[in-house]
Amino acid sequence: MTLIKSISGIRGTIGGPVDENLTPIDAVKFAAAYGTWLKQQRNKDNYVVVVGRDARISGEMIQNLVMNTLVGLGIHVIDLGLSTTPTVEIAVPLEHADGGIILTASHNPKQWNALKLLNAKGEFLNGAEGQKILEIADSNAMNFAEVDDLGKITINDAYIDIHIDEVLDLDLVNVKAIKEANFKVVVDGVNSTGGIAIPLLLERLGVEPVKLYCDPTGHFPHNPEPLKEHLGDLAKAVVKEHADFGIVVDPDVDRLAFMDETGEMFGEEYTLVACADYVLSKTPGNTVSNMSSTRALRDVTEKHGGTYEASAVGEVNVVTLMKKNNVVIGGEGNGGIIYPDSHYGRDALVGVALFLSLLAEKQMKVSELRASYPNYFMSKKKIQLTPGLDVDGILNAMESNYSHEKLTTIDGVKIDFADSWVHLRKSNTEPIIRIYTEAPSQAAADTLADRFIEEIKAIANI
Repeated sequence: MTLIKSISGIRGTIGGPVDENLTPIDAVKFAAAYGTWLKQQRNKDNYVVVVGRDARISGEMIQNLVMNTLVGLGIHVIDLGLSTTPTVEIAVPLEHADGGIILTASHNPKQWNALKLLNAKGEFLNGAEGQKILEIADSNAMNFAEVDDLGKITINDAYIDIHIDEVLDLDLVNVKAIKEANFKVVVDGVNSTGGIAIPLLLERLGVEPVKLYCDPTGHFPHNPEPLKEHLGDLAKAVVKEHADFGIVVDPDVDRLAFMDETGEMFGEEYTLVACADYVLSKTPGNTVSNMSSTRALRDVTEKHGGTYEASAVGEVNVVTLMKKNNVVIGGEGNGGIIYPDSHYGRDALVGVALFLSLLAEKQMKVSELRASYPNYFMSKKKIQLTPGLDVDGILNAMESNYSHEKLTTIDGVKIDFADSWVHLRKSNTEPIIRIYTEAPSQAAADTLADRFIEEIKAIANI
């Protein structure tokens, strides 16, 4: 089964049988269920949905199916075409739309695609709303419009520029200092829409972009998850070009990672740490990230006099806790920056602008900036799920085995040791169990992860 229905949307691989993969029929069914749910939220004459996509090979096909399904429901569609997840998020309220759909499978390989669903605020739906849409899809309780009441599609390809304008207008983005710094930056756009948006942003900021894989063909030149083992070409380019640093984003541009001037990873976990350090230095307050994120954010927050709290994994969970705690910046340790002064969504463009502002003001190399933060090391591993594997049973056994340690069970099982932690959870986006660890050294983090993998295999008899 590679059709995953979760808090993160409807995600699957292209092709194969209906209800088991993301086929055209599944795309139509879930788009119709979403449109039906949206019309149930309030009674009005005209409904509008903003739709955009990353550069995946299947994107145009899926987007056309989704848009014309909405048209069939009598919903008007604003087609952003090639876009980014955060761009669609900011477009929804600017267009006074009722919702939005982004066609992207984020960091998943090219055979995957997904429908990410937004509410009228341009924010992801919560679990209850997502469940209601699944129930509508299962019941086939959709009522389509008559011929005179069909919706219309309007193309608007200006929103990446509008998004950049919004970023540059943020009070904490120090455009003057960035321009004076004369930065040179290599950008790995993984042949998706980051290759459009990030260089345009850099040029507006007076930064010289060196483009690497910035042609939005959807043919990803490497695994699109922005991890060190996938970024050898970026490392070589940064050194060869004598660049100040490197930038890499995932296909839909909501995850952001940096590489220092020597070709070493800044660490995607430290994207949020650095941006939070900058924001907290200007606007003291609280922070939130998810349970699988580095302790370094807690340390930096407390240094600035704020309070840190961790949420369950999933952007909607992070945003909910951010609103509750009235935080000034938050996000996810996978390189996802959520800055409420902009909008409540992970946004690599905002992250780039905040990071450049920090670097310009501190006037230090990226490697020096990284050395100024608490040093933690993470290991991110996974176990492939097989039919019949009792994930809940495994997690319950782990909870029992480590009941004498500090445990958090709001999302899988997280075990906090004195100088390290391990988080075990079933993924929302892939058929895997994730094993995340953090420790004072990479070797210790890897050893801890391997130990728990062996313990899981022993419990599951695999």
